[in-house]
Amino acid sequence: MDIGVVLQCTPPAARVVDLARRAETYGFDYVWTFDSHILWEEPYVLYSKILDETRKIKIGPMVTNPATRDITVTASVFATLNEMYGNRTVIGIGRGDSAVRVTNGKPVTVAELRQAVIDIKGLVNGEAIDYKDSTLRLPWAGDSRCDVWVAAYGPKVLALTGEVGDGFILQLADPSIAEWTIGSVRAAAAEAGRAADAVYNCVAAPAYITDGSDEQNAHARDQLRWFGGMVGNHVADIVDRYGDSGAVPQALTDYIKNRQGYDYNQHGQAGNTHTDFVPDEIIDRFCIIGTPDDHVRRLEELRALGVDQFAVYLQHDNKDHTLAQYGEKVIPAIQETVLAKS
Repeated sequence: MDIGVVLQCTPPAARVVDLARRAETYGFDYVWTFDSHILWEEPYVLYSKILDETRKIKIGPMVTNPATRDITVTASVFATLNEMYGNRTVIGIGRGDSAVRVTNGKPVTVAELRQAVIDIKGLVNGEAIDYKDSTLRLPWAGDSRCDVWVAAYGPKVLALTGEVGDGFILQLADPSIAEWTIGSVRAAAAEAGRAADAVYNCVAAPAYITDGSDEQNAHARDQLRWFGGMVGNHVADIVDRYGDSGAVPQALTDYIKNRQGYDYNQHGQAGNTHTDFVPDEIIDRFCIIGTPDDHVRRLEELRALGVDQFAVYLQHDNKDHTLAQYGEKVIPAIQETVLAKS
């Protein structure tokens, strides 16, 4: 299983670069950033600096969108980074949340997202695409290789992920929901004539290392309650679309019944004042809290369900300790053991 880390582009930018550099030192495989250019600093500028100061990690947005980012510019940015640093990028994309809503926009439709995935994949990999009655390509990007992974919760976006995505991003670490969503993606891939396991599966969620005590675990839950509120935004959209039709697992929808709106000024922040509706049970299911052994057990459970990567959302007051503990205890525990002599 690969391990990634998800960073906010909160100033100073040097701190974001430092965390990314140390993540590689600790053995992480991927560094992701939020992509919300009003709330935080512009991530695409930071990617060059991070890639320049690292050697192996892959980097990308979790997640961008085709509403605030023109797809031809997105493709050109990542193809350029690949030319500069050797195909070390990946693009996570979705319909749009904070970046869109803060500017009073709307998420794109499922059909628009589908076409964006197809077109970005083509352009960033040096292929020609049909675009606004013309044929376009990046003539200098023949050697660029970059996957496009789709963030999804609802049935329609899960289906398009299986049909056209290179990867699937699930932003929560609940095993039962991971099993349902991965199954949906694989079924759609098979229906589209692809191999059922053609799509790379990434689960992303906050992780907080504690000593296992009730006191530290309770503190961690308070630090991570914001995540249930963030996920609740997407779930609310799904409920608006599907209602109580059963199209989405009850485990994903029940907890938002007491949700009363959302303030994007506190998006992704520990201590968020409007996420009291998120119960401790949801935090324990959606996030990973506890000792390094507790984290290893959950990761092994997710891996058995087909998860290829776990990406740690690192938005809490224990960033350095959690990053170090993953590097020193969690990542070594889930790596394949190779003997020097047998």
